[in-house]
Amino acid sequence: MPEMDGASATRAIRQQFPQIQVIALTSFKEGDMIKNALEAGAIGYLLKDVSVDDLARAIRAAYIGRATLSPEAAQSLVETVNQPPAVGLDLTEREREVLGLMIEGLNNTQIAGRLTVSPSTIKSHVSNILSKLGVTSRTEAVTLALRHKIIP
Repeated sequence: MPEMDGASATRAIRQQFPQIQVIALTSFKEGDMIKNALEAGAIGYLLKDVSVDDLARAIRAAYIGRATLSPEAAQSLVETVNQPPAVGLDLTEREREVLGLMIEGLNNTQIAGRLTVSPSTIKSHVSNILSKLGVTSRTEAVTLALRHKIIP
């Protein structure tokens, strides 16, 4: 789609015409794309190789407000939902800022000076970062952050 993706189009349609039901008909079966389409308001998600009969059933189901997912889409969605959360997702904005300065090689005193807070505050942030990342040292935290691209 040249101007927007399917999820954006679905969201726009549902915002302007909430009574309209949208069924995504696509060749993509990645869990994130399915999730995005459903979060945007799609009531169905079918792959393009769907039979004519199954497509007709999905349209009739959408008309009465019932959801339809292709078996492949349902499987992919289950796998996506059951994945462990991304590393570092639970870091606060300030902890991300501190971690970014740790990546730059700054020590607690230097980070405290840069953020105009006390070194004990930074020590607390670093402790929280280590705990949330499940590591025991600053070096491990920095390595993990770089490997998983926690800090852009």
